[in-house]
Amino acid sequence: MSDTPDSAVRTYTEQHRTAFLDDLAEWLRIPSVSAQPEHDGDVRRSAEWLSAKLKETGFPVTEIWETSGAPAVFAEWPSDDPDAPTVLVYGHHDVQPAAREDGWDTDPFEPVIRDGRMYGRGAADDKGQVFFHTLGVRAHLATTGRTTPAVHLKLLVEGEEESGSPHFRTLVEQQAARLAADAVIVSDTGMWDETTPTVCTGMRGLAECEIELYGPEQDIHSGSFGGAVPNPATAVARLVAALHDADGRVAIPGFYDGVTELTDTERALFAELPFDEDTWLRTARSQATTGEAGYSTLERIWARPTAEVNGIGGGYQGAGSKTIIPSSALVKISFRLVAGQDPDHVQQAVRAWAEAQFPAGVRHRITFAPATRPCLTPLDHPALQAVARAMGRAFGQKILFTREGGSGPAADLQDVLGAPVLFLGISVPSDGWHAPNEKVELDLLLKGVETTAHLWGELAAALR
Repeated sequence: MSDTPDSAVRTYTEQHRTAFLDDLAEWLRIPSVSAQPEHDGDVRRSAEWLSAKLKETGFPVTEIWETSGAPAVFAEWPSDDPDAPTVLVYGHHDVQPAAREDGWDTDPFEPVIRDGRMYGRGAADDKGQVFFHTLGVRAHLATTGRTTPAVHLKLLVEGEEESGSPHFRTLVEQQAARLAADAVIVSDTGMWDETTPTVCTGMRGLAECEIELYGPEQDIHSGSFGGAVPNPATAVARLVAALHDADGRVAIPGFYDGVTELTDTERALFAELPFDEDTWLRTARSQATTGEAGYSTLERIWARPTAEVNGIGGGYQGAGSKTIIPSSALVKISFRLVAGQDPDHVQQAVRAWAEAQFPAGVRHRITFAPATRPCLTPLDHPALQAVARAMGRAFGQKILFTREGGSGPAADLQDVLGAPVLFLGISVPSDGWHAPNEKVELDLLLKGVETTAHLWGELAAALR
């Protein structure tokens, strides 16, 4: 267990609160929007700012790593204990586009503090959650009397996450030796809500495909030829109809191969969360829930694989009618994957299943986007338990567990480095990631600082 006194950490954090927030506001003023080429220089300036601040924090090694796109920042602070485990922290310094006319009450790149919250693009996603590590490691050292962290501490902060991390895996593969770690902490996530601190245990993977079908060489008259030649739009409709069975399961043979099933313990922990389905439906702007039979809503979106039609088209789309058999049609489908599923196997299964559905005379093209692997850390993993203990000490209450239904680059770290991925975030749903008036709750941000101050000692003990 960490030897960091809880009250001393809290006192140190409060003493340095103002300077910490001033520094964060300075970083938020840099519009590091990776999706907009006109901000390429700002993304680089953001990386340079962070590298300098990490050096000021005490990291003896800080480097800017170039990619084929935006730069990443690497930092390292070895422990004076040669037997200490190595921990890598991941986050990103790029942000989503933002403009006052999008609905912001204030300039998105001129942060303001109001009612205990800091408003500004990147306040929560992800600069605020990266930055709490700087004060956290200082609090760790100051309150334990150490001159180096209790773990060999590394940071990797990428600059393209908001653009899909197109060069991230290549960077991790190229720098795998420098990034080698016993555990990875991802601080690009959140908690259940303001009063329910939680730790995420995993994210789903993602496989996406576009299926294009081609029939006649051109649109043809449905009266002269209908019922006598194959219709690609009908073929697409039949394909989509065959995607699920009557129980909401994906009907592709082999799709569920290797799926890690939920344990009774995990299902019980999910049930402890204060989940209100009516509220969730209002957030989803939906009138009803649906999905795989035998599973709750949270289980469906966190721990079960899915297939969703993202787009479908073909034939005439204008006003009125146009009685044709269209020459082509298409459907876009995304598959969310869970632990145990292999994206390559899923892609092969989807291709074989789809090709078996097409009638004679319909040509096809199936295209898959690069896949993202799922990641999951078992509940009894000592590193996960260390994160929960550190967070529990900061918040002074029981920590519950969640998963994330979405996908992200964390799986690349697990896949390439072979290290367990742990999620540590203090953001809450009301923070408005990607939306106007993004903010971070300052009290929670400081709880993130306290958590990391405790975390390095907890992990040093747990991973020996």
